[in-house]
Amino acid sequence: MRRPARPGRTPGAPGRDRDRDRARDRGQVTVEFLGLLPLILVALVLLWQCALVGYTYVLAAHAADRGARAATATEAGGPGACTTAVTRQLPRAWHDGANTACTAEAGLWKATVHLKVPVLFPGAGTFPWTVTGTAGAAEEAPAP
Repeated sequence: MRRPARPGRTPGAPGRDRDRDRARDRGQVTVEFLGLLPLILVALVLLWQCALVGYTYVLAAHAADRGARAATATEAGGPGACTTAVTRQLPRAWHDGANTACTAEAGLWKATVHLKVPVLFPGAGTFPWTVTGTAGAAEEAPAP
C-alpha cells in the first residue's frame, strides 16, 4: 500500500526535491563571495595601512633613541653623529620624508625624528602628516 503524499510535496522519488533545490542553489556561494570581496579587500587594505602607521612610529622612536645615544659618545659625538645614526637606522623608503633634529640641553642630548607615513607601500607616496619619535640620553662624562 502506498502512503499519501505530504502537503507541499509532489509524489515521486524520495530525494528528487532535494536534488532540484541543490541544482537551483548552485553558484550561490560564489555570488555571495563576489559580493563581499570588495568589502574584504577594503578591510585588508585598512589593516595593512594601520600596520604601516604603527611600524613608522616604531621606526621613528628607534631611530631617535639611536641618534641620542650616538650624540653622547665622547669622541665622535654631537649633532653629526646623531644625524648619521638616525639615517643608518631607517630603511631607504623612509629616508625621503625624514627630518632629524639633535640638541644638547644641560647634559642631555635630545634627538627628534619626524617621518612621513607611507600610503600602502613604502616609497609609493606619503600622507600629509608626520610621525614623531623623541629620545634623550645623558651626556657621558669623560673618563679620568
